[in-house]
Order: sequence, then C-alpha cells, then structure tokens
Amino acid sequence: MTGRLAVVTGAARGMGAAVSRRLAAASWSLVLIDACAPQPPLDYPMPSLSDLDAVASDCLAAGAPGVDVLVADVGDGGVRGKIADVLDGRAPTAAVAAAGVIGGHLAWSAPDDAFDLVLRVNLHGVRHLADACVPSMVAAGSGRFVAVSSAAALRAMPRLAAYSAAKAAALAYVRALAADLAGTGVTANVVCPGSTRGVMLEASAAVYGLPSQDSFAGQALLRRLLEPNEVAAAIAWLCSPDSGALTGAVIPVDGGLSA
Repeated sequence: MTGRLAVVTGAARGMGAAVSRRLAAASWSLVLIDACAPQPPLDYPMPSLSDLDAVASDCLAAGAPGVDVLVADVGDGGVRGKIADVLDGRAPTAAVAAAGVIGGHLAWSAPDDAFDLVLRVNLHGVRHLADACVPSMVAAGSGRFVAVSSAAALRAMPRLAAYSAAKAAALAYVRALAADLAGTGVTANVVCPGSTRGVMLEASAAVYGLPSQDSFAGQALLRRLLEPNEVAAAIAWLCSPDSGALTGAVIPVDGGLSA
C-alpha cells in the first residue's frame, strides 16, 4: 500500500478536489489536472489556477508525499502526452476522471458548439485519461480506473440532452473498458452522482429558472443535496484494494434519485 499514485482530472474544485483531498489524507501521491480556463459557450464560472494550486497545497498539508499540477484541457487529445510527461514512466495506482461541464438546452435546439464541448469534456476526457494511464496499469498488473458519470445517464432529465448523452456514453465506454481489461488486474468502474452541491448544480438551477441549487433537494429520497465529499468517499473506495471484486460496475451515489 506504499507508493500509491492517483491521477485526478477536474481536480480544481467539486468532486475532483474532494477526491484528491481524501486520497492525500490516505498518503497517496497525486497528479492534479484541470483546464483552469473559461469554456465558451458555457457562461458559468470555471475554476482558476489559484483554485488548483489551493487544492494541491491542501493535499500536501493532508499528507500527500508528492503533488504534481497539470493545467490542461482533458477534451484535447494532446493531454495524453502531457500526462505521460508528468508521470515520467510511473504507473498510476488509480486514475479518476472527474472533469465535467454542463449545459442546458432543449434536445432539438442545442447549439453545435455547446453540444460538442459537453461531449468533448465529459466523454473524450474520460477516454483520453484512459489512453494515458491504462497501458502502464496493465503492464504493472494492477490499477483502478474510475469515471464520474451522472444520474442523468440513468434517468430522463429535461433540457440536458447533450449532458445526458455524454454521461451515458462515458458510462458505456467504461463498461466496455472493463471488458477489455478482463484478467489484467486492472478494474474500471463508474460512479453516477445525483444532485451534488457546487457550481455545476447552481448552473443547472439556472437552466430551469430555479432560485438556487437547493431547489433540487426534494427530488432524491434523502430529501437533501449531496456534498462533494460524500461522492468522493465512494470514489476513494473504488480506488482502494477493498474494491477488487468490482469491475464494470455502475454505482449510483445519488441519495435515491434513481431508485
């Protein structure tokens, strides 16, 4: 259990930051990745480099033996080479695809640039992380790949056609990845969060003209929003040896939203 290394995308805030802090507290080394830039045509606030640096500082303070920071767009195929450069021959113990963006339109009226961006980050970002990390995991004979999908991949949600399509495609991709990894010692699993407090959920509230993200609390059986750290607990467990019996699994961490 020594020398564990995790690569986490979307690490500057939300679930990615929460996962990073949890793994750091368990003495994992980390590679933290985020674009730290606006994502037009989406107009809600994106994290900054100072946000990513703050997470890195938190992780070092929590006990991470080492933290590397990479500012890169996971939706750009060039990120694969950048990750390889940072890893410098190291095989990750785990890779967590937590980067994501959301946009809301009627299914038949989503602008091409908005639809393409949501697919690029939410689907191709997962693929690019796998391309960069899985081969060395296979060579090492062990590893954990975890992708963050969404309850929107499991149930119909209005005005989220692009987001739902991308998250459902990422889910199917990771299940197929698990099939390709059969017998290698590397697992691949998916977490589907429900309404989780944060900037993206606030952006979702704006899509529906709701006063705030707290308006979503009544939809789940728990009758409250989830906190990023609650979802991160499930992801961190999937990164651990204790999850060795699971691969190709889809775990709804959604407060009963999809029950």
